[in-house]
Amino acid sequence: MGDVAMTVPVVKGLLIQNPDLKITILTRRFFTPMFAQLPNVQVYEADVKGKHKGVSGLYKLFKELKALKITAVADIHNVLRSNILKQFFKLSGIPFIQIDKGRADKKALTANKNKVFKQLKTTQQRYVSVFSKLGFPIKLDDSCALEKEKLSDTAIALLPKEPKKWIGIAPFAAFEGKTYPLELMEQVVSSLNTTNAYTVILFGGGDKEKEVLDSWEQTYSNCVSVVKKLSFTEELSLISNLDVMLAMDSGNAHLSAMFAVPTITLWGVTHPFAGFYPFAQQSTNALLANRENYPLIPTSVYGNKFPPGYEKAMETILPDDVVKKVLEVVG
Repeated sequence: MGDVAMTVPVVKGLLIQNPDLKITILTRRFFTPMFAQLPNVQVYEADVKGKHKGVSGLYKLFKELKALKITAVADIHNVLRSNILKQFFKLSGIPFIQIDKGRADKKALTANKNKVFKQLKTTQQRYVSVFSKLGFPIKLDDSCALEKEKLSDTAIALLPKEPKKWIGIAPFAAFEGKTYPLELMEQVVSSLNTTNAYTVILFGGGDKEKEVLDSWEQTYSNCVSVVKKLSFTEELSLISNLDVMLAMDSGNAHLSAMFAVPTITLWGVTHPFAGFYPFAQQSTNALLANRENYPLIPTSVYGNKFPPGYEKAMETILPDDVVKKVLEVVG
């Protein structure tokens, strides 16, 4: 989800500077609401588990896309499936430019030995490079963020009527290495709840996450869990109305950033130097694990790999410091 969300400001920038372009986004149908604000954009579903499965399915997908009279392809994913599609498009003479993911640089950044610790190109910069090679340079700035959206009636009914600022918290991530310990995050929630000055809105997905966040909602009077209570479209509109989002190095951080919501991120064994920092966010909004204690950070790009002894790296981010940063940003 995060990779798709990071494309949104880039595509908006592309359209601002090339308003006559027609763009087809090839992705999962679920992600369609992310692009709803963008004119001249259609989402085409890649049904890779169904009719587009395997090489024969990808050839069928190619024929469907070619029928749309596509004149160029920007591959900002560069995986096995898109490499197969590339061969079909090349045989048809349609320009096909692929992203350089900087795999060698990322390998050096996450190495245990001879680590090269430096800022790499951001993912958005890599996306922009693809479009530039197709002849469409893009200037990324604040105008590339999406507009705030109208709340749905369902969302309005879930939230308290008091005129308090809204703090979003998304405490989960795909991998343990970049998930703040739940007992520490609950301390953050408790402290924010005690102020009685804010409504804390909890985001997540799945039954286990729902169970945890529903229990926090029951325990803390100023907390509301919206897990499985809203459609994805409704959830996006709610995120766009937040005063601040607190998240991991995860998809939710990129969802809030694409609406220019101030976004605070917590980083464990991953690091912003890998290029996945949320769009147009201040660098001071990143709270990082202590590299003096854990010098091998970042140990992986996605947080799925870390050496023994690094399980508690994120505990070096103190709950009091998280609360202080949230209050500083939300005002």
